[in-house]
Amino acid sequence: MYYAREPGKINHMRYDTLAQMLTLGNIRAGNKMIVMETCAGLVLGAMMERMGGFGSIIQLYPGGGPVRAATACFGFPKSFLSGLYEFPLNKVGSLLNGTFSAEMLSSEPKDSASVEESSDTLEEKQTSEQENEDSMAEAPESNHPKEQGAVEIISPDPAYKEPKERGSKKDYSQEKQRRQEEQRKRHLEAAALLSERNADGLIVASRFHPTPLLLSLLDFVAPSRPFVVYCQYKEPLLECYTKLRERGGVINLRLSETWLRNYQVLPDRSHPKLLMSGGGGYLLSGFTVAMENLKADPSLKSNSSTLELHETEEPAAKKWKYLESDS
Repeated sequence: MYYAREPGKINHMRYDTLAQMLTLGNIRAGNKMIVMETCAGLVLGAMMERMGGFGSIIQLYPGGGPVRAATACFGFPKSFLSGLYEFPLNKVGSLLNGTFSAEMLSSEPKDSASVEESSDTLEEKQTSEQENEDSMAEAPESNHPKEQGAVEIISPDPAYKEPKERGSKKDYSQEKQRRQEEQRKRHLEAAALLSERNADGLIVASRFHPTPLLLSLLDFVAPSRPFVVYCQYKEPLLECYTKLRERGGVINLRLSETWLRNYQVLPDRSHPKLLMSGGGGYLLSGFTVAMENLKADPSLKSNSSTLELHETEEPAAKKWKYLESDS
């Protein structure tokens, strides 16, 4: 439905391309997946449906919060949402550097709460000013004193509204604080899962350039695990392909495009349809491997030097034979 009516919301991703992403990413129950997508939650919902509520999914989102409009259309039960975590994308760098702390998250809700409170007060002031202007405009039009008295009787006293409004504001602020505390706990849980760096796969399907996203997020993926990157255009994925080859730590890199054509199947009239989709996007897939940094670890360097010495030395039996022939 999204592809037929509003393909721009899902970055022009075709349904067969989505199926290829789920297959290449090895999405299955019990996995620990990382997803970064700006497709209105369509890729996230497809992953949750295939995992069946078993395992965990960490969604990285840009901006103030994740967009899950398409995920809500799946109608998942609450048990599916227990394994879903979200983490802000702007905190990934601090998590990689080891400078991430809970105080970085605790400062955000206060700022947002103050912004919301200020916006609420501004809205209240605007509504009160509008009501005053409306009452002033209606006053000269009403010439009869009886109508004015009727209006005064109908309009309730604002003194009676104050305690109710105060109570509702307190309840609203308490509920908002409770939700912010729950969101902060979920962010800390997601940070703990990411810091383990043993994810079973990575899926990237966003409108941003894939190269910096993939190079930073691959550090959270365990070795011998698949990753899939979707992009509407081929050129960003070509740049990402060359950067990955220079970086190393990946194998079986493949840039692919799926080709789809619908067929009409009728008695004696089966043929491919003349109109077909021009393109459904491109996929860059591969597997992570453990990188061998001999320069960084001196113990590995010493082991390699001893191996080279053992390979160059001749066995003892050959030495004795050589000495006997000389004598």
